[in-house]
Amino acid sequence: MPSPDLKLGLIGSAGRGASLGTLAHRPSKGARIVACCDVATHALDEARAAYTHKGTPPFTTRDYRELIALADSAALDAVIIATPDYLHETHAVAALERGLAVYLEKPMALTIAGCDRILATAKAHRARLYLGHNMRHMGFVRKMKALIDAGAIGEVKACWCRHFVGHGGDFYFRDWHADRRYSNSLLLQKAAHDIDIIHWLCGGYTRLVNALGGLTLYGDLPERAPATKGPPPGIALRGMDFTTFPPTRQRGLNHRIDVEDLSTMQMRLSNGVYATYAQCHYTPDYWRSYTIIGSEGRLENFGNGGAGTVVRLWNKRSGYNAAGDASYKIPTTRGSHGGADPLIIAEFLRYVREGGTTDTSPLAARESIAAGCLATESLRSGGIPLKVPPPNAALARFFENGGA
Repeated sequence: MPSPDLKLGLIGSAGRGASLGTLAHRPSKGARIVACCDVATHALDEARAAYTHKGTPPFTTRDYRELIALADSAALDAVIIATPDYLHETHAVAALERGLAVYLEKPMALTIAGCDRILATAKAHRARLYLGHNMRHMGFVRKMKALIDAGAIGEVKACWCRHFVGHGGDFYFRDWHADRRYSNSLLLQKAAHDIDIIHWLCGGYTRLVNALGGLTLYGDLPERAPATKGPPPGIALRGMDFTTFPPTRQRGLNHRIDVEDLSTMQMRLSNGVYATYAQCHYTPDYWRSYTIIGSEGRLENFGNGGAGTVVRLWNKRSGYNAAGDASYKIPTTRGSHGGADPLIIAEFLRYVREGGTTDTSPLAARESIAAGCLATESLRSGGIPLKVPPPNAALARFFENGGA
């Protein structure tokens, strides 16, 4: 007899939630969306159309507490949380307290204390917690990790990451992301992925950080959107004109903008590796580049998983050598985010059902936010170096051993 479908709830059913829900909804094949929560009526209408199974629509509500209460009657096994960043902590803690397995989109929370509260709640209730750091499933990242682990560049000594956020004005300066009350900084929302990958590839966590940056372009643009009561809703990508360039032509940005559009952070990791991360939200192109330097060579990616993505290795003395000494083509994979989204949802569903180890890590997710939070504090304090506190030792041991 096949195993019954896992019963999944979706908190935040539009946007990113709709993408993840579509991948997770596999009636009679292991999982089914049975409940959806969103504050937007159109999102709930779309959810009912997307997840109705054999004539039965999913339970829908505007109140997340009504959704997680389904756990009391065994009508729910797990939830996917894809709400705005400032709601992650509240929603995750509430679900974990009911013993539900949780897929939590990054960033984990807006503060270190928030992350630690989520971890402590998962431990106290022996609830399975999974973080949506899908870049760990991207082909070029996994190839770089495999080459490093195989010793292709010797002992890792340094990492440089440049993030060209070409759609920054469209994605992050039109809505609540631009307001630090709701996002803290884009060194959490946008850099959480990159800091996590830096940690993963380099084999350590940030323990000392400093940063510089500022609001250098978007803060001065005219014709802002009118002020709203509370956080403005998330952006609607439909109808956006991504051909608008240069970025000084952007209009209709959030009424309040007080997050940085340009930033650089330096990190010293727990194993002595030094790393640098740079982010700019008004470049013409949109991609990220990692350079990993070891005692016997270096690696660099070109492309983020789309057609033509390669990882190049340099391990011989030379002058300028654009092609490298070896080049590894990364196969294109079906699915969003370079094929990473189907893989991460598959891993989450397996984890809910079976437990065991996963490629993503709640502990690592906390460490990426800790580094981002302290980098933000440094940036806003003139670039002073700050120590990044490790998590509670008991919490760390719990999640290092696989958690629940």
